[in-house]
Amino acid sequence: MQPTATEPTYAIPASFRRMENLHIVFWLLKDVSWCMLWKPLGLSMVVPTLAIAVIIFWRTRHLKSELAHNLAILLWITANSYWMISEFFHFDNVLVWRGVTGKHLSLLPFTAGLLVLAYYYLVQKPREAQQEQVATL
Repeated sequence: MQPTATEPTYAIPASFRRMENLHIVFWLLKDVSWCMLWKPLGLSMVVPTLAIAVIIFWRTRHLKSELAHNLAILLWITANSYWMISEFFHFDNVLVWRGVTGKHLSLLPFTAGLLVLAYYYLVQKPREAQQEQVATL
């Protein structure tokens, strides 16, 4: 679908795009290492994957849509990394509280990410659309 003349364009600097692409490489290396049980590589990929997610989140903080999505991604990677670590160090099935295991604790950042997106789509985005509609009257 081609953008129209009135549709806003979203562009990012090439250096940001390169960082996002590198982020994907680190993320995939982390997850492949997890799948293959390559503990040293998987653990070493947590730091750069999270670090770049924080940088991307910070750089896009002025755009509410990007802020929400990049915060959700940061929380997702946090949850995913914790889950991987819980399996690598064998506390994924250790009971923490009333049937909740170490692995289940990763649901906290996963849920936080879902709540961030729910807020954006149910509250923030409709509010922006309403403000845009009022501005065009």
